Amino acid sequence: MKREQAIRINDQLVIAHEAMRKARIAIAELGKKERLELDRPLYDLLLELEWQVMLPLYEQFRDLMKLELREELPAPSSELTWSDVRLPRDATEAALDDIIMSALTSQWQKVAKLIAVAMEGCEKLKLAIAPEMIGARLRFLSHADRIEGIGDLRRWGHSEVRLKDEPISARPAG
Repeated sequence: MKREQAIRINDQLVIAHEAMRKARIAIAELGKKERLELDRPLYDLLLELEWQVMLPLYEQFRDLMKLELREELPAPSSELTWSDVRLPRDATEAALDDIIMSALTSQWQKVAKLIAVAMEGCEKLKLAIAPEMIGARLRFLSHADRIEGIGDLRRWGHSEVRLKDEPISARPAG
Protein backbone atom coordinates (compact mmCIF):
# COMPACT_ATOMS: atom_id res chain seq x y z
CA MET A 1 0.00 0.00 0.00
CA LYS A 2 1.23 3.45 -0.87
CA ARG A 3 1.41 6.18 1.74
CA GLU A 4 -1.22 8.31 -0.02
CA GLN A 5 -3.63 5.37 0.07
CA ALA A 6 -2.89 4.77 3.75
CA ILE A 7 -3.61 8.43 4.54
CA ARG A 8 -6.98 8.30 2.72
CA ILE A 9 -7.92 5.06 4.45
CA ASN A 10 -6.80 6.37 7.83
CA ASP A 11 -8.86 9.55 7.47
CA GLN A 12 -12.01 7.49 6.92
CA LEU A 13 -11.16 5.03 9.71
CA VAL A 14 -10.72 7.87 12.21
CA ILE A 15 -14.11 9.29 11.18
CA ALA A 16 -15.75 5.86 11.57
CA HIS A 17 -14.03 5.32 14.92
CA GLU A 18 -15.21 8.65 16.27
CA ALA A 19 -18.76 8.04 15.00
CA MET A 20 -18.87 4.68 16.80
CA ARG A 21 -17.57 6.24 20.01
CA LYS A 22 -20.28 8.91 19.82
CA ALA A 23 -22.90 6.23 19.16
CA ARG A 24 -21.77 4.35 22.29
CA ILE A 25 -22.16 7.55 24.31
CA ALA A 26 -25.69 7.99 22.92
CA ILE A 27 -26.50 4.33 23.65
CA ALA A 28 -25.37 4.82 27.26
CA GLU A 29 -28.31 7.19 27.72
CA LEU A 30 -30.87 4.52 26.71
CA GLY A 31 -32.73 2.18 29.03
CA LYS A 32 -31.01 -0.95 30.29
CA LYS A 33 -32.65 -3.31 27.78
CA GLU A 34 -31.69 -1.16 24.80
CA ARG A 35 -28.17 -0.64 26.16
CA LEU A 36 -27.68 -4.39 26.48
CA GLU A 37 -28.99 -5.02 22.97
CA LEU A 38 -27.00 -2.28 21.23
CA ASP A 39 -23.81 -1.54 23.11
CA ARG A 40 -22.10 -4.94 23.11
CA PRO A 41 -22.34 -5.48 19.32
CA LEU A 42 -21.15 -1.92 18.73
CA TYR A 43 -18.30 -2.34 21.21
CA ASP A 44 -17.27 -5.59 19.50
CA LEU A 45 -17.37 -3.82 16.13
CA LEU A 46 -15.24 -0.99 17.51
CA LEU A 47 -12.66 -3.48 18.79
CA GLU A 48 -12.60 -5.23 15.42
CA LEU A 49 -12.05 -1.89 13.68
CA GLU A 50 -9.21 -1.01 16.03
CA TRP A 51 -7.44 -4.37 16.21
CA GLN A 52 -8.11 -5.85 12.78
CA VAL A 53 -7.96 -2.75 10.58
CA MET A 54 -6.42 0.24 12.33
CA LEU A 55 -3.62 -1.51 14.21
CA PRO A 56 -2.21 -3.28 11.11
CA LEU A 57 -2.33 0.05 9.24
CA TYR A 58 -0.50 1.77 12.10
CA GLU A 59 2.08 -0.98 12.30
CA GLN A 60 2.98 -0.13 8.71
CA PHE A 61 2.54 3.66 9.00
CA ARG A 62 3.19 4.49 12.67
CA ASP A 63 3.18 8.24 12.13
CA LEU A 64 -0.50 8.16 11.07
CA MET A 65 -1.61 7.09 14.52
CA LYS A 66 -3.04 10.01 16.43
CA LEU A 67 -1.79 10.26 20.02
CA GLU A 68 -5.32 10.51 21.43
CA LEU A 69 -6.34 7.40 19.53
CA ARG A 70 -3.34 5.44 20.79
CA GLU A 71 -4.42 6.24 24.35
CA GLU A 72 -8.01 5.25 23.59
CA LEU A 73 -7.31 1.81 22.16
CA PRO A 74 -8.64 -0.53 24.79
CA ALA A 75 -6.76 -3.71 25.42
CA PRO A 76 -9.05 -6.34 23.97
CA SER A 77 -10.36 -9.11 26.10
CA SER A 78 -12.72 -12.01 25.77
CA GLU A 79 -14.75 -14.15 28.13
CA LEU A 80 -15.27 -16.82 25.44
CA THR A 81 -14.36 -20.29 26.67
CA TRP A 82 -13.08 -23.09 24.47
CA SER A 83 -16.14 -25.21 25.25
CA ASP A 84 -18.30 -22.46 23.67
CA VAL A 85 -16.22 -22.25 20.48
CA ARG A 86 -17.64 -23.73 17.29
CA LEU A 87 -14.90 -23.98 14.70
CA PRO A 88 -15.80 -23.50 11.04
CA ARG A 89 -16.02 -26.71 8.98
CA ASP A 90 -12.62 -26.18 7.36
CA ALA A 91 -10.79 -25.71 10.68
CA THR A 92 -9.66 -28.26 13.23
CA GLU A 93 -8.27 -28.00 16.74
CA ALA A 94 -5.04 -29.56 15.48
CA ALA A 95 -4.66 -26.93 12.73
CA LEU A 96 -5.33 -24.11 15.19
CA ASP A 97 -2.90 -25.62 17.70
CA ASP A 98 -0.23 -25.87 14.97
CA ILE A 99 -0.70 -22.18 14.14
CA ILE A 100 -0.56 -21.17 17.81
CA MET A 101 2.43 -23.36 18.62
CA SER A 102 4.37 -22.08 15.62
CA ALA A 103 3.81 -18.51 16.87
CA LEU A 104 4.92 -19.29 20.42
CA THR A 105 8.53 -19.09 21.56
CA SER A 106 10.31 -19.76 24.84
CA GLN A 107 10.16 -15.99 25.48
CA TRP A 108 7.11 -14.39 27.09
CA GLN A 109 4.84 -12.66 24.55
CA LYS A 110 1.77 -10.53 25.10
CA VAL A 111 -1.37 -12.52 24.35
CA ALA A 112 -2.57 -9.67 22.08
CA LYS A 113 0.58 -9.93 19.96
CA LEU A 114 0.40 -13.72 19.77
CA ILE A 115 -3.24 -13.55 18.71
CA ALA A 116 -2.32 -11.08 15.95
CA VAL A 117 0.43 -13.41 14.68
CA ALA A 118 -1.88 -16.44 14.88
CA MET A 119 -4.57 -14.49 12.98
CA GLU A 120 -2.07 -13.97 10.15
CA GLY A 121 -1.44 -17.73 10.12
CA CYS A 122 -5.18 -18.40 9.95
CA GLU A 123 -5.59 -15.90 7.12
CA LYS A 124 -2.77 -17.55 5.13
CA LEU A 125 -4.57 -20.89 5.45
CA LYS A 126 -7.92 -19.20 4.72
CA LEU A 127 -9.35 -20.32 8.07
CA ALA A 128 -12.22 -18.16 9.31
CA ILE A 129 -11.04 -18.02 12.91
CA ALA A 130 -11.94 -15.07 15.14
CA PRO A 131 -9.38 -13.59 17.56
CA GLU A 132 -11.65 -14.57 20.46
CA MET A 133 -11.39 -18.21 19.38
CA ILE A 134 -7.60 -18.03 19.50
CA GLY A 135 -7.78 -16.38 22.93
CA ALA A 136 -10.08 -19.12 24.18
CA ARG A 137 -7.75 -21.79 22.79
CA LEU A 138 -4.75 -20.15 24.47
CA ARG A 139 -6.58 -20.25 27.81
CA PHE A 140 -7.49 -23.90 27.20
CA LEU A 141 -3.87 -24.80 26.33
CA SER A 142 -2.63 -22.99 29.44
CA HIS A 143 -5.17 -24.70 31.72
CA ALA A 144 -4.24 -28.04 30.11
CA ASP A 145 -0.60 -27.26 31.00
CA ARG A 146 0.49 -27.44 27.34
CA ILE A 147 1.77 -23.83 27.38
CA GLU A 148 2.66 -21.38 30.12
CA GLY A 149 0.62 -18.28 30.79
CA ILE A 150 0.87 -15.46 33.29
CA GLY A 151 -1.79 -12.94 34.15
CA ASP A 152 -5.46 -13.17 33.31
CA LEU A 153 -5.38 -14.60 29.77
CA ARG A 154 -8.85 -13.14 29.16
CA ARG A 155 -7.18 -9.70 29.21
CA TRP A 156 -5.00 -9.88 26.13
CA GLY A 157 -2.94 -6.76 26.73
CA HIS A 158 -2.25 -7.66 30.35
CA SER A 159 -1.17 -11.27 30.07
CA GLU A 160 1.61 -13.24 28.43
CA VAL A 161 2.22 -16.75 27.13
CA ARG A 162 5.17 -18.88 26.06
CA LEU A 163 6.11 -22.45 25.27
CA LYS A 164 6.51 -24.66 28.31
CA ASP A 165 10.05 -25.16 29.49
CA GLU A 166 11.22 -28.68 28.76
CA PRO A 167 12.44 -30.60 31.78
CA ILE A 168 16.22 -31.00 31.69
CA SER A 169 15.88 -34.78 31.31
CA ALA A 170 13.77 -34.28 28.13
CA ARG A 171 16.37 -32.11 26.41
CA PRO A 172 18.72 -33.77 23.93
CA ALA A 173 22.25 -34.28 25.25
CA GLY A 174 25.02 -32.35 23.64
